Amino acid sequence: MQIFHSYIQDSLPLAWLVIIISFVILFKCADIFVDSAVAVAQDFKIPKIFIGLVLVSLATSTPELAVSMVAAFKGAPKIALGNAVGSVICNEGLALSLVGMLAASSIAVVPSVLRGSGIFLIIISILTYAFVFFDQTLNRMEGLSLIVLFAAYVYFLFKQKAYQEPVLPGDLEKQEDQEKDVSLKKHLCLFTVSLIGIIFVSDYIVLSATVIARSFHISESIIAMTLVAFGTSVPEVATSITAARKGEGELAVGNILGSDIINICWVAGAAAVANDLVLSQRDISFMFPVMIIIVVSMFCMLSRGNRLTRLKGIILLSLYLAYLAACVYFFPPTL
Repeated sequence: MQIFHSYIQDSLPLAWLVIIISFVILFKCADIFVDSAVAVAQDFKIPKIFIGLVLVSLATSTPELAVSMVAAFKGAPKIALGNAVGSVICNEGLALSLVGMLAASSIAVVPSVLRGSGIFLIIISILTYAFVFFDQTLNRMEGLSLIVLFAAYVYFLFKQKAYQEPVLPGDLEKQEDQEKDVSLKKHLCLFTVSLIGIIFVSDYIVLSATVIARSFHISESIIAMTLVAFGTSVPEVATSITAARKGEGELAVGNILGSDIINICWVAGAAAVANDLVLSQRDISFMFPVMIIIVVSMFCMLSRGNRLTRLKGIILLSLYLAYLAACVYFFPPTL
């Protein structure tokens, strides 16, 4: 294993090949993990409201969590935090924009849901920026406070009447009837194997991303915010597109908001608890303002009429493309 690691570190083409293969495996493992996690929860009679609002979002965010945790433990804080922040940008700018553009009609957004989750997302985005602004570090205590805020957010969800109806996708409800004959043992086995697979490939994603960043002489955080964040956000992007095409766009909007909150509070918070995340002032001054701008833009657009339209989706996608262009402009690769 260590020999293969050294091969990757000495070869840029191999690093690219490994990270692409790792993303493919990560997507498949994440897909199995989400299905098995929901099935296990149903087998244990966990309330559907918890499955729909919390478990599914946590499950689809597992790739981000695994990559950021591995990066934190391996002493790669830029990848750990860059992945979390970049995933929020990717979810809002790419996943949500595609939902609006591919949906058959405009998508209604429940005002109380948008106010609750949207405002909370803005608050924790600004708070996390404040945490790292002065000392360029997201430390353990700050990470723990983000996790506590996430627990408070979950408690808030259960207190809101707007969230009292089950929000499971229709195909997940059908799956409950179709898989009654599947044993709990099989669900647990798939859950465990897919989780091990996610953690295993996360190590290679972090290693390959580090090699690529150093080969082009650019910040690891930028690689994490773009390439790594896109790869770990594939489950949310794929799920959102599928939901939009099936006429369940409102579910995709809710899950994207939930995933973004998890990325900041849970992914970044847990990674900081594992190891202090230290970044350069240049990286911080770029990634956090961009995240806050796109989150606030999303909130303002959805608040107008409480609908996600195709035009709003195009605007969000334009913001995401502008963000990618800014990454290249401010952090140009040098061979």
